[in-house]
Amino acid sequence: MRTEILDAARELLAHTGHADAVSIREISKRVGVSAPSIYRHFADKDELIEAVVAQVFEDLDAAILAVTDPTVSPITRLYQQGLAYVRFAREHPEQYRLATTPTVSGGAVDQVLGSGAFQQFSRTVQECMDAGVIRPGDPLPVVLDLWAAAHGIGSLLIAKPFIPWGDTEAAARRVLLAACVGHVVVDMIGDDPAPDAVADWLSELRRRL
Repeated sequence: MRTEILDAARELLAHTGHADAVSIREISKRVGVSAPSIYRHFADKDELIEAVVAQVFEDLDAAILAVTDPTVSPITRLYQQGLAYVRFAREHPEQYRLATTPTVSGGAVDQVLGSGAFQQFSRTVQECMDAGVIRPGDPLPVVLDLWAAAHGIGSLLIAKPFIPWGDTEAAARRVLLAACVGHVVVDMIGDDPAPDAVADWLSELRRRL
């Protein structure tokens, strides 16, 4: 019964495109049970919606895994995983909005993200460090930096589709490439360099080439 309820709620959320349009009454009609039967499995609609979003985000792990090519370099894998994240967000805009809505404490969605996409990003960052591409250390700050870049462009492409992005896929690629390569460059220069220091370093590199 719980699975049927989740499937019905998931279909309804995808069809309506907004959580406010999903009702316990409509879900109970689709499943063919009474509303009180729904409440035996979920305390309220919010808990049900969170379970639906968490279920959808389990697919994110598979989407990232699908583009994880062991034959390419770790930094390329990191870039490809970031693009897969952005594509997933754009394909599931309402679920993504709900998953990234501020909450007081972590819930089911955070657990799914923490055990899936986050761990895949962490492993790839660690591989970049092992390969000497990113400075060795704690991968967590790097993962959060790159995740912020992927979330930022993904959220803007969803929320502001009428901004003149041009090719939206190309826009996402530019942002993620800048984030990945930028991290490598900054690590080569030193801790928290000023923008002018980075520009001077690049100018000197171009002069030598």
